[in-house]
Amino acid sequence: MDESPAETAPVPEVSNGWADRTPEELVAKSIAPVKKQFLCPPPIRACSNEQNDAVSGGKTKPAQTSVVKEKKSKRQLKRERQQAVKSAVGICPEVAKRGDVSRCPYSDKCRFSHDIEAYKAQKPEDIEGDCPFMTAQETCPYGLACRFLGSHKDGVEAGDVSAHRRSSEMNGLRKDVQKLLWKNKVKFPKADAKLKALGLLGHANSKIKILENKKDDQVVSNNCHVTDGNGCTELPNNSDDKMELAAEIREENGVDETFSLDESRPSKKPRSVIEEEILSGEVDDGGANATAEVVEPSCTSPEPEVTADIVSPESDRSLKLHPREKKLIDFREKLYLAPLTTVGNLPFRRVCKGLGADITCGEMAMCTNLLQGQASEWALLRRHSSEDLFGVQICGAYPDTVARTVELVNQECTVDFIDINMGCPIDIVVNKGAGSALLTKPMRMKGIVQAASGTVDCPITIKVRTAYFEGKNRIDSLIADMGNWGASAVTIHGRSRQQRYSKLADWEYVYQCARKAPDALPVLGNGDIFSYLDWNKHQAECPELSTCMIARGALVKPWIFTEIKEQRHWDISSGERLNILKDYVRLGLEHWGSDTKGVETTRRFLLEWLSYTCRYVPVGLLEVIPQRLSWRPPSYFGRDDLETLMASDSAADWVRISEMLLGKVPDGFTFAPKHKSNSYDRAENG
Repeated sequence: MDESPAETAPVPEVSNGWADRTPEELVAKSIAPVKKQFLCPPPIRACSNEQNDAVSGGKTKPAQTSVVKEKKSKRQLKRERQQAVKSAVGICPEVAKRGDVSRCPYSDKCRFSHDIEAYKAQKPEDIEGDCPFMTAQETCPYGLACRFLGSHKDGVEAGDVSAHRRSSEMNGLRKDVQKLLWKNKVKFPKADAKLKALGLLGHANSKIKILENKKDDQVVSNNCHVTDGNGCTELPNNSDDKMELAAEIREENGVDETFSLDESRPSKKPRSVIEEEILSGEVDDGGANATAEVVEPSCTSPEPEVTADIVSPESDRSLKLHPREKKLIDFREKLYLAPLTTVGNLPFRRVCKGLGADITCGEMAMCTNLLQGQASEWALLRRHSSEDLFGVQICGAYPDTVARTVELVNQECTVDFIDINMGCPIDIVVNKGAGSALLTKPMRMKGIVQAASGTVDCPITIKVRTAYFEGKNRIDSLIADMGNWGASAVTIHGRSRQQRYSKLADWEYVYQCARKAPDALPVLGNGDIFSYLDWNKHQAECPELSTCMIARGALVKPWIFTEIKEQRHWDISSGERLNILKDYVRLGLEHWGSDTKGVETTRRFLLEWLSYTCRYVPVGLLEVIPQRLSWRPPSYFGRDDLETLMASDSAADWVRISEMLLGKVPDGFTFAPKHKSNSYDRAENG
């Protein structure tokens, strides 16, 4: 049996002097106190533009390299996509599924290639292992294009990828709804009615819309028809205007080309027992139904903004949802995986669910992108059937944008709660007035929460930071009112926006806010939880906290959920960690596909995750346990070669790990982490 380097080699001379420091001195400098026999000299910094050296790397602790990706223009990327479609690489999906050219319904008019032999000639070698779909005892939906074709028992015959996703995943964007969003033809009657009641709808009108409304008010204009006092319509002379008028008449007769979220199709959710009792008169609704007609006409009228006079919210109780119709979520002592951009995708959440997470939340999605029907943004809302308690997180700057997004998401998706991000520190978000920029505008925060919670019966939660500027905390002065705004829960990250991820989270301030919050408002804490001791400490020191949200700790070691539930420090081996990565790859191939595109997408997200996992230091190598999230690991040898490889902060070694699981990288492959975890001051979101 070969001995590891740590057992045979003497303690090396470390140039930075960490070997001569006591564990207490290292902890004081936020350096992980690794046992001296495992320390190794720091790597020699090499030029990052030497791609071949970066990808191949060395067997020992290699130099930290960053494989820089060349930035291409949108025109260049579009041209490359068009060329790929015309080449043998772009084989027709229908032909690839069945291996039969006659299966394509477009025949010679298809814009994809039908040359099966040419596709086989250029197709990369199959990856070792079994097809993830065959392992799940299903028919692979990718057929000839599958990179695990050799493991198919029934040859090329393929299943239906959409049927597979329908059986296990939900919250996909329907094509008809997407087209209506592209054309801006979706109506939001509930959101608009609530915004009017709050006096917030007027702020949503852009200058262009105001000018258009003024033009529409001019009866003598050339581009509109004239209606007399009896309701008769005079047809204009222009043929285009006649077509527009015919479309409007079809709308009045029930053939509405716009899409109302209430009446154009049945709701996906049946009436609750409370609603049935109120409608039947068995339960006193406090006068809510007496003025229901004030809101409902907006569902049938072509222009919901001008259908009826909306009275003030104080006198119109129909705009306030019945308290018992709000679904309550018990957050207390549940393990909550935070929404994490890029890495917190559906396969990663499934891994965390298997390791003990109770609550999962999708990646942060921008409201404007959702309202525009961007498929990439809607993909962030997808949910797996194993996620039994699941929410989505949205981010917007204005009440109208958030309220309409909430109504759309509630109608099209199946979620248990909707979280509104008011703490994201990323510049591109803050500069648009969203995320933590809202912390400087409490009245807008109030308007957003009121509009969102009053639009849907789904619980609305919010996530905030302590403040925008360091030393100017303000959540303690607002938290008493957040429940009255309509928030079902509040998560507080114990850092300011200016602080980003530097220094430690201020948990004393989180405790202070939790104690000031009303009893009916659950408060969740967030920041620097990296072991079960951290979890126990916060729960014991502040019983008012419902639970704690785990973010970066789950990125570095997703088995933290297992540690908390089993109340132990898990000295996990490199083989067990590799099995977790294998599970992630299998789930990623099921989600993104087992063809070449799916394999490379899975590889990219795996590499993003590995840029965080390299910060983990095994329990058996530490002088002091548990490891803190703020500690910087020094250069060290693992207890075996695989553990040493996993400890590397080199992008080249991350690529080597991906090749162990997904085969050789394609020619010209480059990778640079989207989130620079080794800078220790950047991370996912608020």
